[in-house]
Amino acid sequence: MEILQPDSWGEALELKAAHPEAVPIAGGTDLMVELNFDRIRPPAILDLERIAELGEWGPDEGRLRVGAGVTYTRLIAELADRLPGLAIASRTVGSPQIRNRGTVGGNLGTSSPAGDGLPPLFAGDAEVEVASIGGSRRIPVQEFVTGPKRNCLRPDELIAAFRIAPADGPQQFAKIGTRNAMVIAVCSLALDVSREQRTVTACIGSAGPTPIRAADAERFIAGVLDEHGLWDSPAPISDAALTRFGELVELAARPINDVRGTAAYRHHALRVLARRTLKWAWDELRGEGS
Repeated sequence: MEILQPDSWGEALELKAAHPEAVPIAGGTDLMVELNFDRIRPPAILDLERIAELGEWGPDEGRLRVGAGVTYTRLIAELADRLPGLAIASRTVGSPQIRNRGTVGGNLGTSSPAGDGLPPLFAGDAEVEVASIGGSRRIPVQEFVTGPKRNCLRPDELIAAFRIAPADGPQQFAKIGTRNAMVIAVCSLALDVSREQRTVTACIGSAGPTPIRAADAERFIAGVLDEHGLWDSPAPISDAALTRFGELVELAARPINDVRGTAAYRHHALRVLARRTLKWAWDELRGEGS
């Protein structure tokens, strides 16, 4: 196995063009598992650890541009005020050692429906910035992830960053696992409440071939909030509306039975998570939450 170690982003793109079969590695928290279990044996590895640009983040055209190499630990420490939902999800990832190495860019590259970093990106309508020696392009995250562990990245492209609007309202993330820590999600849910846009967005994780936006649930709760004037005079959302929101989130899921849980359990859990996260977020908007 050949190890390629570029010192700059331009060199990395040139090496990827010359060796399209090379598998990129940054944190390695996904890739090393595949290698250790001999599930893959690529002819070449492209080590991106030395590329400083991938660890940078900052404002860009009214959004945040977060480099693909920014770790979960840094997301929590540096971006929790701007991207609280993604920070909450980052806190649920693995152990401190994994969070010190793992990245949302790696979650995007792996494209697993169980990736904890993906539902907040879907709920926030993020874009994925990819690049090659021929230039760069931005792809809506819903179009980037095409199936379980599949995406639309071309053989000569690398993930440079993701771009997402900073939160203008409460965000939540919750997941169910077979234990309290260091666990792959049985199912998860990200929620984004935007008072400016007057929208509530919700994305399901680990209960379908890709993360799934719960579009019917989003439309339903937006209608409830508009009809009752709750955006302008925030009052508690009724139990009936919370229950119906949970039911519609559940209906959006497409889970399977696997070693982590049954489809029936995932349906039930998502109904509960939807009610809880919406209530938590709305209480926060009303000034009653943490």
